[in-house]
Amino acid sequence: MSSAKKKSSPPIPPAVSMADLARELGVSMTTVSRALSDHHSIGAATKERVRQLAQKLNYQPNHLAAALRKGQSRLLGVVVPYIEGKFFPSVIQGIEQAASKAGFSVIVCQSHEEVLLERRNVETLLSAQVAGVLVSLARNTLDYQHFDKVRSRGIPLVFFDRTPAAGPVNAVVLNDHAGAFQATSHLLAQGCRRIAHLTGPPHLTIYQHRRQGYLDALAAYGIAPDEALLLTSDMSTEAGAQATRQLLTLATPIDAVFAAGDSAILGALQVLKAQRIRVPQAVALAGFSNELFTTITEPQLTSVDQRCEAMGAAAVRLFLELAAAPHAPLAPRQVVLEPELFVRESSQRGQGAEGPAKLASI
Repeated sequence: MSSAKKKSSPPIPPAVSMADLARELGVSMTTVSRALSDHHSIGAATKERVRQLAQKLNYQPNHLAAALRKGQSRLLGVVVPYIEGKFFPSVIQGIEQAASKAGFSVIVCQSHEEVLLERRNVETLLSAQVAGVLVSLARNTLDYQHFDKVRSRGIPLVFFDRTPAAGPVNAVVLNDHAGAFQATSHLLAQGCRRIAHLTGPPHLTIYQHRRQGYLDALAAYGIAPDEALLLTSDMSTEAGAQATRQLLTLATPIDAVFAAGDSAILGALQVLKAQRIRVPQAVALAGFSNELFTTITEPQLTSVDQRCEAMGAAAVRLFLELAAAPHAPLAPRQVVLEPELFVRESSQRGQGAEGPAKLASI
């Protein structure tokens, strides 16, 4: 074994502060601050001395601290249930791109689907004195009082995707009803008639609207809904698998499953393949969200795309509109994005059945 000592990395020098510059020059911090900001009250010679020393010592101004001292910032706070899969990361990407163009930086917090953590996220963002808050609700959020503090401070608040069920709010949402109507109508046009629907927590508006879109598509084909085919869960992969096992015990077999989320439809696919039930020939499948994995499963999964990045960008635009009129409160606005159905192998049965004529105009 070598007796040579391993060289340690040199210590990182501490950042130079404004106080360091003031002490070196023998002036006040106010003088340094004004010199660096080219204030008219500071002479040219003093400004030059301050700038030369700042350059020599590699002084980096703390813009965030300066903004907080003024009680404002160029920060935009975002609260999401989680950062995994495609949807929320893509929405955040849309938010960051639009915010950056407008001169804002973004702080992202995760609630991990817990309202208690969501409340702490909001408090954290308020402590950081963010200029605005963009939120997609946690799965178990039933009380919205923690957002009253945001409004009371005059901070623009915009919800996206998952929005409060009580009262109008500023929000950017997908036309979830249209997406579900399209997916269910597609399955019906493929000849399916016993279509099960896997839905999420009923207090969340996205699942309310997707469920209604499913029901309205059935009605357009003259099919009465069967309560045994409507199953509610947390929309996880395991929940989708469990729901599918339950559906396969019914006396009258199902011929399709439409899930209000792609994780649930992935669970359905896993169970059907494990039981050697052919997809789509015996049971056709369609989901919602157009997650990345939908294109690498076998077969690939039909799904409704949620316009993720467009949703993020629209949320920032709505925030900017609200921020531009702080003393003239606008009526709550809701921006609605139109979905797109991506048809893949999991639902294509080759039936080519024609739906009612009125579907073409919807």
